Amino acid sequence: MTMSVGWYLRRLSRMGPQEVAGRVGDTVRRRRWRSAPPDCPSVTGARFTAVLPAGAISAVPADAAKRLIAEADRLMDGHAEFFGVVRDDLADPDWWRDPKTGRRAPSGYAFDVPYRSEDAVGDIKQIWEPSRHQYLTRLAAAYAITGNERYAERVAEHLRSWWSANPPLRGVHWISGIELGIRLLSWVWIRRLLDGWPGAADLFEGNPVARNQIWHHQRWLAAFPSRGSSANNHVIAETAGQFAAACAFDWFPSSTRWRADALRSLDRQLRGNTHLSGLNRELATEYHGLVLELGLAALAEADAAAVPVPASVRLVLLRMTDALAAIVDNRLRPPRQGDADDGHGLIVDGAGTDRWASLLATGDAVFGRLDWWPEVTATDVRTPLLAALVKPTELSVTRPASRPAHFADAGMTILRGPEEIWCRCDGGPHGFLSIAAHAHADALSVEVRHDGVDVLADPGTYCYHGQPEWRQYFRSTLGHNTLQLDGGDQSVSGGPFLWTRHAESRVLVADASGEVARWSAEHDGYQGSVHRRRVELTAERQELKLIDEVSGPRRTVRLAFHLGPAITADLAGNRARLTWTRDGEDRSAVLDLPAQLSWQAHRGESEPPLGWYSAGFGRKEPATTLIGTGSTDGTEGFTTVLGFRG
Repeated sequence: MTMSVGWYLRRLSRMGPQEVAGRVGDTVRRRRWRSAPPDCPSVTGARFTAVLPAGAISAVPADAAKRLIAEADRLMDGHAEFFGVVRDDLADPDWWRDPKTGRRAPSGYAFDVPYRSEDAVGDIKQIWEPSRHQYLTRLAAAYAITGNERYAERVAEHLRSWWSANPPLRGVHWISGIELGIRLLSWVWIRRLLDGWPGAADLFEGNPVARNQIWHHQRWLAAFPSRGSSANNHVIAETAGQFAAACAFDWFPSSTRWRADALRSLDRQLRGNTHLSGLNRELATEYHGLVLELGLAALAEADAAAVPVPASVRLVLLRMTDALAAIVDNRLRPPRQGDADDGHGLIVDGAGTDRWASLLATGDAVFGRLDWWPEVTATDVRTPLLAALVKPTELSVTRPASRPAHFADAGMTILRGPEEIWCRCDGGPHGFLSIAAHAHADALSVEVRHDGVDVLADPGTYCYHGQPEWRQYFRSTLGHNTLQLDGGDQSVSGGPFLWTRHAESRVLVADASGEVARWSAEHDGYQGSVHRRRVELTAERQELKLIDEVSGPRRTVRLAFHLGPAITADLAGNRARLTWTRDGEDRSAVLDLPAQLSWQAHRGESEPPLGWYSAGFGRKEPATTLIGTGSTDGTEGFTTVLGFRG
């Protein structure tokens, strides 16, 4: 996907004067660095002191260690999977090759590489992901747990290979700050986890090539921060990685300044990226997890290096953790809202480890759980390691006395019923900042689960670059459980990470107490009309009712309900009988759909895309979507009833 002149003009229109000036300065700096790249200063006497406290490794639960070692052995055999693409070449990786398309990214000055063009580069995320070196943190953790030097030797081999193939400012791995930030964080943890290995010092502080790479990564991040309308999760990754490296690799004349600047930025950006309720402002749940992971990792580095951090950093991370505990369902699954690209801040666990349980376990260890938090029984490697570094601190803050159901600033309401009925209602802002990069056109959508199974599902994300028709579908209004008018989206897209007009939503009622929980909201995304939706969850009847109303002139309407991949639907007229299996038990529900609309089931269609579910980035599978088509004259509502008594 290449960007047109029109896209650049639309993107420019979403920037303020300060951001424009900053980007002009970036352009000048890139040109100067092309002809006169900065040189790494000489370093003598470098030491690594940010080691794990005694007993940290022995605190890792046995089953978590077993999962990690199994994963490490697969990696040693060269096997891995990134975004649905299975690879068997990781024993000796080609750092610039995309295994999905077979294309190899061009070499040359980093800022000349057309990374958005799949024709020229391949799938850039397939190339970037292994070079975050999070698979190497797994191998390093396997060494720390087992003492088996073959893991450490493979890590050293791959780092030396990467450093040789990717000299500073050359090629695709020097384009995006989030990649540099996460890679630095990985290197910090690799060095920490390899500390007992005799070759660790020669690989890092005693290695001029490693020092040169670490210095150039930090110099790059100091020079080219994400700015203005782009200051979302990317800037958190940049500052967290910069701060971690400046704490753990404090070997350079600029380390003190880099550390102070990164900490100020991290504090400011964590507050700016987080609602007071604790939910991430991007309203994309996966990025809530990413930012929380990055923040906790940065806090661990600060405490390990005895660097004081503002109380606001801990308070934001605490609020984020409490908010996560509040919104997960009974299986500890959070909402599937907005974009998701499976990005992690720090990985030291094997496959099968529950990301969200791990974050809640870390929150418990660092901040202490509240009585209303859901129980976490799963284990992980990361929690005891982070907890060993983070120092206990008393925070002067009032935490929720009971489980919050409504997050007014984020426009999110969670309705809960018996038999583990969970319903997310979306009446919040259309994403974050002027471009709302990771938002979907999903105003007033609902997401319904029964005992953790997606019944009315958010279909997910699937892709970012290279497949514009699929990118458009998964972020469209029709791709969510809400109502579409005249075939258009509620918000107007100007590109794959750009929205030029944002629907404004307003929550009218949010009452999750009592036998009947109620929610109501409206949005103005359809010019000349207002869409209002009411949701009622009746506990006694185990019934969810949705009423959609549209004010304004007569318009064509399509009402979509996306079923989870485990759901089988038998549609007859305007009634669909839903069946699925959970833990070996057959379960069912009945979906009574508005009779004024003509209903049709769609599954796995490609021209255009319709009837799909993406469980993770780069993966999709057919799932049933029910579409009701008709019209509205603004006087009659559409009532849908989902009953779980079958």
